[in-house]
Amino acid sequence: MYKANLTMRIRQELREHDTLSQYATFSDKSLGKDIPEIECDLRTIFQRDRDRIIHCKAFRRLKHKTQVFLAPEGDHYRTRLTHTLEVSQIARTIAKALRLNEDLTEAIALAHDLGHTPFGHAGERALNKICPGGFQHSLQSLRVVEIIENNGRGLNLTKEVRDGIVNHQTSGNPSTLEGKVVRYADKIAYINHDIDDAIRAHIITEKDVPEEYCEILGKTVKVRLDTLIHDIVNNSDEKNHIIMSDKISNAMYGLRQFMFNRVYFNKTAKSQEEKAGKLLEELFIYYRDHIEELPDDYKNRILHNSEEENRVVCDYVAGMTDRFAVTTFKELRLPSAWSVY
Repeated sequence: MYKANLTMRIRQELREHDTLSQYATFSDKSLGKDIPEIECDLRTIFQRDRDRIIHCKAFRRLKHKTQVFLAPEGDHYRTRLTHTLEVSQIARTIAKALRLNEDLTEAIALAHDLGHTPFGHAGERALNKICPGGFQHSLQSLRVVEIIENNGRGLNLTKEVRDGIVNHQTSGNPSTLEGKVVRYADKIAYINHDIDDAIRAHIITEKDVPEEYCEILGKTVKVRLDTLIHDIVNNSDEKNHIIMSDKISNAMYGLRQFMFNRVYFNKTAKSQEEKAGKLLEELFIYYRDHIEELPDDYKNRILHNSEEENRVVCDYVAGMTDRFAVTTFKELRLPSAWSVY
């Protein structure tokens, strides 16, 4: 009778304590948000974070941002959005098996790359080079959810989600197990799915993948994913850590180095990256010199919030999709008679 009078959200929070691991992050124990809000009667605090991320503009733009290959000719190459969804799926599989908080895990996974530039890491390197103070996509993802989205008001996400976002890279150290799961899921996804795309692009073949790693992880993308996920689950079950066995971990990082050597720095695969980088540098310089041409919400952050001009310009350029950056560059830098071709 007592539970019948509770909201659906509170019932879900109580179920978490009955079903999740003692090492999970419980929704009703969240460190909360910077701006207190009235609780939802249906959704937990992490479910609301996930929903806000899915509905934000930066998330939708990921479908037109490069993952690895710039402007590939084919419909089946990964974009930043499909990569994000694959990270989310892998992370949720691991979190569910370990009885961690799936909603928190999913929210972190869906937001971890919101700050990525157009043209993938080529764009990130270009903005890091030209923007005073540098540029790092994990820090930019945090800026997106804290400052840029919602016309400069941010999404007001929980501290746990923001911690997972900013710490998702190899050098990061998330404070929750859910964040640590996403950190591994990101690597598992991009290493294996980038192999799949590289094979599709005829950059490598499956036979090129070093045998020493195939013997340990498997000879296909599907098998390697299965091996890596099972290893994390088997080694992390009922522990206050997310870990892999040394053998599997060493093989995964060896495979990652192989990808850097053969794909990520491959001249054929990355032949357009220098042009893409210069394009973003040109856009940054143009808007830095023409602040008045920024969209109103960006100008207002400079005029009314006293934000630093270079950083706001960087925010605008970093938020562009690949095609919008190209179109904008043509409009700004090419004679109008040429831009139709």
